[in-house]
Amino acid sequence: MKKDFISIHDLTRYEFFELMDQTQKIKDDPEDYRKKLKNQILAMVFEKPSLRTRMTFEVGMLELGGKAIYLSPNEIQLGKRETVEDVAHNLERWVDGIMIRTFAHDNIVRLAKASSVPVINALTDLLHPCQAMADFFTLKEHKGNISEIKLAWVGDGNNVCHSLMFAAAKAGCKMSAAVPKGYEPNAEIVKLAREDGQGSNFELTVTHDPAEAVRDADAIYTDVWTSMGQEAEKEARLRLFAPYQVNAALMAKAKDDCVFMHCLPAHRGEEVSAEVFDGPRAIVFDEAENRLHAQKAIMIRLMAD
Repeated sequence: MKKDFISIHDLTRYEFFELMDQTQKIKDDPEDYRKKLKNQILAMVFEKPSLRTRMTFEVGMLELGGKAIYLSPNEIQLGKRETVEDVAHNLERWVDGIMIRTFAHDNIVRLAKASSVPVINALTDLLHPCQAMADFFTLKEHKGNISEIKLAWVGDGNNVCHSLMFAAAKAGCKMSAAVPKGYEPNAEIVKLAREDGQGSNFELTVTHDPAEAVRDADAIYTDVWTSMGQEAEKEARLRLFAPYQVNAALMAKAKDDCVFMHCLPAHRGEEVSAEVFDGPRAIVFDEAENRLHAQKAIMIRLMAD
């Protein structure tokens, strides 16, 4: 039966940890997986540009013995040149899997429903599950048992925040999110995450106070204040989010060995100070590297014979 990777919410707790273990094996012994996706082809549909997403999926397919084909926004134009469903029905005749990085979450839901080959969510305005899988794998490398950590999010309650909530729920750890008023995470995502975390030590707190959120945190995570498609809001966001900058003063309120995380690209001097971003506690480029390994695990799970 065809499986997709749309949201971490769709995974069982066992499947979540299974992907963590698979990622570790791939990172430790990449040569063992050189032919796992031999002769397989992944279509990469981009409505939003990205350095990390394109490179990690394309390199990942090459290192697994397959090939990835990049499709730019001009070549696809979902819902404009042709319907999402027609795009799916075309691609499924030529490739073994589809990766999509898009705006509207409904686009990937429709694409996956129409496609007979697996579909991978490489980002929507609602969720960013591949990033969160790589992030929790990175936390596992640096902190050990991810079920015993506290992750603090500081900034906009956005797509990365949503997927981290689902990952924290599957891991069974604590998570707090400090967001400005009016920029809280999606209420339905919060509800589903709390349901996912039942039966574990998962705790989720949403606050407007960064100092409260980072207290006893093992990791502090932030993202850009203005994402693609929000450029008109930039000046207002810069003013509103200024108290939410992750700087040395905020890091000092967390645990002494607290690490700093960011999904990149970063804007030094806005959501994070240069001192923190370029400092010894930042693990941002470990996260970027681990996108490659985590996505290999996802592609193998969906596309391997």
